[in-house]
Amino acid sequence: MNSTRTIVDAVYREDSRRVFATLVRLLGDFDLAEEAMHDAFATAVERWDSEGVPENKVAWLVSTARFKGIDVIRRRSRFDASLQELGRRFEAEEHQRGREEASPVEDDQLRLIFTCCHPALAIETQIALTLREVCGLTTEEVASAFLVAAPTMAQRIVRAKSKIRDAGIPYEVPELDEMPERLDAVLTVIYLIFNEGYSASSGDSVTRADLSTEAIRLTRLLRELLPDPETTGLLALLLLQESRRLARTTPDGDLILLEDQERSLWDREQIQEGTALVQEALATRQFGTYTVQAAIAAVHAEAPSAAETNWAEIVAFYDLLIQLEASPVVQLNRAVAVAMRDGPEAGVKLIDEILGRGDLQQYHLAHAARADLCRRLGWTDEARTSYQRGLELARQEPERRFLQKRLDELAVAE
Repeated sequence: MNSTRTIVDAVYREDSRRVFATLVRLLGDFDLAEEAMHDAFATAVERWDSEGVPENKVAWLVSTARFKGIDVIRRRSRFDASLQELGRRFEAEEHQRGREEASPVEDDQLRLIFTCCHPALAIETQIALTLREVCGLTTEEVASAFLVAAPTMAQRIVRAKSKIRDAGIPYEVPELDEMPERLDAVLTVIYLIFNEGYSASSGDSVTRADLSTEAIRLTRLLRELLPDPETTGLLALLLLQESRRLARTTPDGDLILLEDQERSLWDREQIQEGTALVQEALATRQFGTYTVQAAIAAVHAEAPSAAETNWAEIVAFYDLLIQLEASPVVQLNRAVAVAMRDGPEAGVKLIDEILGRGDLQQYHLAHAARADLCRRLGWTDEARTSYQRGLELARQEPERRFLQKRLDELAVAE
């Protein structure tokens, strides 16, 4: 039994969301699919021990869960008139559904992603629903990522599922003429999921490997089933960023800046793949913001050290990025690159212009970047003021410790 339990647990970790995606297609209901899936895994623990582990575990789980879900619908339809028609449809289509079971599981995951990222849902809801239903995070984990109470997040997810059901949002990959708008939404959601994993917005850890790993998996899936230059660019960006994970924190969980990272810890395999993907996306001349960001990350990845980084090339890529997306955060990142190319005073001037417009006043990294440049210039009072403001706004504990350490170093230096 213990060995069977180990096998079932491993299949759950690796394949449960694939099973779930197929069950949503077959049963047409998020909650019923979740319930049926868990029932099937519980049944597997018992039956695989006595009957042996099936060759195709995923197909066995999908089939078992589907029948359990259909049984639930039949039972409920006896007491709920609104479900009677659904029950009759299952009776009539059961044979056809058996054939549909052979549909590629990956296609079902793609359908589920597009359903969760439907433009009828607010972007925050798209992200929350994707984290919960596609990535399999618990409601509590999703709530933590959004800094809201678990009951509040549970209500938000329930409302999103109800909207999908009541509005008749189709569980399908959109038609070609709808694809650009829908693909942009999906890529945005995956990118935001990765960012939360790569640099957690709050909490005790700098990173959340579960989120960034899942974002990379989803992007690979999208690229395999729906090739597009920006999907390639996004995958490149995620791989290049993820390649630095091991070097970004100390064993105690403290933050290490890019310029101080031990570059031998960077994952060269991810860098090699990411760089090749950047070149592929750029060659299409149909790329967008993710590809340009990936190109910037590739320049960093190929530099032997911070001092040997081609900052002129990075500034040029930021100039291109601003033409595509002139957001304040992009302008801030360009200002830092200009500071590395032309000196810290040039960077401070640009950051002050951004802050002077009222942009990024509540963004802790803007104040932290300004503080660092002032420190390098020897402007101690201004550096202290900016570090203090950044500390007041930061919510991630490792970042708070880093900013406090800088403040302490300024005090000792006086």
